[in-house]
Order: sequence, then structure tokens, then C-alpha cells
Amino acid sequence: MSTTSDSAAQRRGKAPAGERVADWADGRLGIYSLAKANMRKIFPDHWSFMLGEVCLYSFIVIILTGVYLTLFFHPSMSEVVYEGPYVPMQGVRMSEAFQSTLDISFEVRGGLLIRQIHHWAALVFLAGMFTHMMRVFFTGAFRKPREINWLFGFLLFFLGMLTGFTGYSLPDDLLSGTGLRFIEGVFLSIPVVGTYLSMFIFGGEFPGTDLIARLYPVHVLLLPGIMLGLLVAHLILVFYHKHTQYPGAGKTEKNVVGMPLLPVYMAKAGGFFFLVFGVIAVLSAVATINPIWTIGPYRPDQVSTGAQPDWYMGFAEGLVRVMPGWEITAWGHTLVLGVFIPIVLFPLVLFAIGLYPFIESWITGDKREHHILDRPRNAPTRTAFGVAWITAYFVMLIGGGNDLWATHFHLSINSITWFVRIGFFVGPVLAFIATKRICLGLQRRDKDKVLHGRETGIIKRLPHGEFIEVHEPLSQEQLHTLTQHDQPEPYEIGPEVDENGVKRKIKPSQRLRSKLSKGYYGGDNVIPKPTREEHHEITSGHGHH
Repeated sequence: MSTTSDSAAQRRGKAPAGERVADWADGRLGIYSLAKANMRKIFPDHWSFMLGEVCLYSFIVIILTGVYLTLFFHPSMSEVVYEGPYVPMQGVRMSEAFQSTLDISFEVRGGLLIRQIHHWAALVFLAGMFTHMMRVFFTGAFRKPREINWLFGFLLFFLGMLTGFTGYSLPDDLLSGTGLRFIEGVFLSIPVVGTYLSMFIFGGEFPGTDLIARLYPVHVLLLPGIMLGLLVAHLILVFYHKHTQYPGAGKTEKNVVGMPLLPVYMAKAGGFFFLVFGVIAVLSAVATINPIWTIGPYRPDQVSTGAQPDWYMGFAEGLVRVMPGWEITAWGHTLVLGVFIPIVLFPLVLFAIGLYPFIESWITGDKREHHILDRPRNAPTRTAFGVAWITAYFVMLIGGGNDLWATHFHLSINSITWFVRIGFFVGPVLAFIATKRICLGLQRRDKDKVLHGRETGIIKRLPHGEFIEVHEPLSQEQLHTLTQHDQPEPYEIGPEVDENGVKRKIKPSQRLRSKLSKGYYGGDNVIPKPTREEHHEITSGHGHH
């Protein structure tokens, strides 16, 4: 049998090399069945899904440029005297880390551009993550079965912040050294163990001699390795759970309407990668970022004027800057509350965001799978929470740059500080109330459109002299989009006593859940959808123009 097959193969001639390699791999890895199952996977064609792609492509750019920079960077704090081509720095004592960064900028071919691309790509990555997570939050894409994927995305954002901080600390310039001095103050504010932590991390009294050498493997190996693993897991879950999609005609919880992965989506993705890379490259070519040669090497007795962290650390910086300088002294120890409270509050706020899917699921009691996205207006409480958090973030961002606001707009720094202190508590509340009212107003508008149709702008005069505007009935697709959302009922505890008149034991957590659930779905938080009877009554001619 084998002889006959071999002779037939010889008569036909050998298969192309690529086909033979694919056959060999399929016999060992089963790639044909894997490709058949996934290469025609459908992806929704909506612009907001590109936010995640921006994060992915900027991360790829970060990895590629980072590998190039590692070939020339020397992570050492040993002192040298600079004799390189940048004349203003000649004869200045600096660390090897700072000198190698200058060499990358002025002597390595394309080094300055690669440095700029690396830094700009990091900023774009975190901005993309921030925007992508807000899109997921406002549309409810984090609900079952995607809670774990939300956690992966949150950890990617959090680790991206840490990676960015360790990255701009490596050049050992005056700006990064000021940031490290800030971190030392954070460690020292931790009760009991703060001093030991500082000495352990810095290798002695600040700034020590080992910090750059310790940050280097963390920045180039540990954090990127963890992030790469999270990214792969995130994409695997996206494939496994399938994409969410916006409500519309033909879209259900059991299908995905869009384009196949091959060839349509891959062609678009390839073009979009080069578009993202091109934008980052243009930014890097025309907008200077972190020009360390104008800042100088770090010295403990100097502080950089106008020292600002990258935007994603502005929230933490603002919390520390506007916090009153409270201190408590007891038993020979001083607790610096002015630093300790902000550094506790910052991660608590972040982790509350990470755990939000589980909190909302517990409050609402919703355990169903969701593949159709919410319109933000139909979840007013969640949308209001998101806008309130963004408001708090940007208020603290102003606090993190209070000195620049004061110098650029000729304002009192004390006035700015008090504005931020008050705004941190008042701003989110006002944003919450305003956003909720806007969402409810949009719900009323949708209800009116369903019942009365779309305004055409055509004015008609009735026989008795009344002027009315002619409304055009909505299409079935538009009616479906405006009425497809659910309106769950608030969680009710039930009667206080059972059928025998015995008082039921109600846990405090049940009472809390009931109150919070009414805050989500109570009478003042949702506009009832138009009923079929209301629509029929109006469209049948009673009160319809």
C-alpha cells in the first residue's frame, strides 16, 4: 500500500516546500484544525474596538525599541567624567547610566529617535489603556464572563505605570532623581518598616550606589515579562469568549456580526499597526521628550525646577502635594500622615476599579452572560460613577502640576491647592449628579422618539390653525436599538417576618445590598421603557401627528 502511494506521489511531483512544512507541523501540532476553527473568527467592525489595538501595537513598539536601547545602556551608578561630543557637559561628573544615555542620544546612529519613540510609545500605551478601560467600563463589557479579562487589563495598566516609572528613572538625571527622592519619602512614611524598606531598596542612604542596577532588570525583564504573559492571556480570553458588540439589527447574545479574521481583519490590523507606529514616530521626531542633556545628572543637593512626573502618575503626585502636612508623634516615633494617607488612598482607588465588576455583580445580582454592550445612558449610575472617577483623576492631575499652573497662569499656588482640595470632594459629586441627569434625559429622549418618531423639521398647519411638527416613524432597526436593553428590578430583602409571624434574620450585608441595588435600579434611576400598548395607541392615530 505504501509503495503504491509513494509511486503516485512521485508521478505527481513533490508538493511545494511551504505545504510540506505545514503538513509536517500539522502532523505534530494539529495546526490545520486550529486554523480552521480560528482563522475565520468574526470580529465586530466598530472604531472603539481599535483602542485595544492601539495598546497592543504601542506595546510591540516599546518592546522593539527597548531591545535596541539595552544594547547601549550601562546600568551603573559609578562616577565618570564626561568627555563626549556634547560640549556643555564636558568635564562634568556623572554616573555611567547618565553618560550612556547621552551617548545613545548623540553618538549612536538613530539613538535619540529610538529613545524618543520608546518614551512616546509608553505614554501612548498607557493613554490607550486608560481610554480602552473606560470604553469597557461605560459599555458594561466587563460583565460575566469577562471579569477575569477586566482584571488582566487592570493589571496591565497598573504594571504599565510601574514599568514607566522605572524606565524614566534609569537615566539618573536630575528629573528622575527628584522622582526617586519622592519615592524614598513614600517609603519613609510607612510606619515601623519604612526606614528598613528604604535602606533595602536603595542599598543604603539615598541615593545609594545600587538602585539603577536593581531597577534595570526589573524594567527590562521582570515587569515586561509579566505584562507579556498577561497580554497573551488577555488575547486568548478574547478569542475564547468572542467579542462583545453594540446592539443592532441581527445582533444577539449568541452571535457576532462583523468581518472574519482572515483576510479582512488581518489586513486592516496590519495597516493599523503601521499607522500607530507612524504616528508615534512623527511625535518622536517633532516633539522632544525628556531632554536629559538640558536637565543634567542627578545630585542629592539639587532639585529640578518644574519637576513633573508623566501624566499617569499625576494623580498620586497631586494627592501628596495637596494633602495637609499632618504629623503624629508618639513614643518617640513620627507618623507622616501628609504622605502616608495619599500613598494608601492611591492604590485603594485603583484596586476598587479592578474589583468593580464583582462589586456591581453582587449589588445587582446579575449572574447572566452578557455579549451585547450597554449604551451608557441605559446604565446611568455606572456611567455617573465612571465620570466622577475621571473628574477626581483630572482634579488631582491639576494638583500634581500646581506649580506650573501657578507660573503659567500667574495664580497663587495656595489658591490652586485649596481649589484642588475642595474640588477632589465636590467635583466628583457634581459630575455624578450631572451625568446621571444627562443619562436620564437621554433615556426620556429615546422614549419620546420610540413613541412619536423622529423630528423631521417640517412644520404643518392643521385645519383649525394649530402648527405642529411632522414626525417620521422609526425603522424597525432603530426601534430595536432603542428598546432592546433590560430593565432589572432592584434587589428586595422581602418581608421582615415569615408566614408564621416569626421575625426573619436579615444580615447587614443584605440590607446594604438592597440599598445599593435601589441606587442602581430604583425609581429615580431608570426611565421605564415604552410599552407595546403605548406605542400602538400613539401610532394608531390617537395623539400622533
